[in-house]
Amino acid sequence: MKIILTGATGFVGEGVLLECLNDERVEKVLSIGRKACGHTHPKLEEYLVPDLMQIAEGDPRLEGYDALFFCAGISSVGMTEEQYRPIAYTIPMHLAQVLPQKERTTYIFVSGAGTGSTGQMWSKVKLQTENELQQLGFKQVFNFRPALMKPTEGQLHVKVMDRINSWLYPLVKLVGGGNSLVQVGQAMLNAVERGYDKTAIEVRDISKLSKK
Repeated sequence: MKIILTGATGFVGEGVLLECLNDERVEKVLSIGRKACGHTHPKLEEYLVPDLMQIAEGDPRLEGYDALFFCAGISSVGMTEEQYRPIAYTIPMHLAQVLPQKERTTYIFVSGAGTGSTGQMWSKVKLQTENELQQLGFKQVFNFRPALMKPTEGQLHVKVMDRINSWLYPLVKLVGGGNSLVQVGQAMLNAVERGYDKTAIEVRDISKLSKK
């Protein structure tokens, strides 16, 4: 597989990146972002752009990939919809629209647990993204909705709160409320390779889909 990935300097994206680099099924990863991710690997190529909205249709560097993993994201805490919408809707939709060969490409969007089930601003924005991605003609679209996640060994971009949450992971996992980033990465790769019978991938689906 050849994978395009965003968010490699963030918690989820970096964990998924490491899983891709360690998986023998993955031939190449193109990491798109504003700054270098801090990792080097024979499979890894970085495409640094100051603004992802500047990536244009027909960009030759996007040719020939099997999937796009949109893992970039920010917390909505303290943000207005005007501030939050660009990263949760505008940018993922822009990349979806400029990506070539959609009929042969799987698009995976990292959404969040609870998307569409509450009236909160972030939930409504992400649900709109999820729904509109389905209409763009991709081979497959999967919207991953993880909750608490355990970091992967070797991650460089783990915030204090992520480390605190990781201590709670064993307890949360007992009640089916969490995943490791190894599981998230494996579930994404397995979804590209063999598909899945749902488009909204919840915590329990991630656990199921991550199994070989």
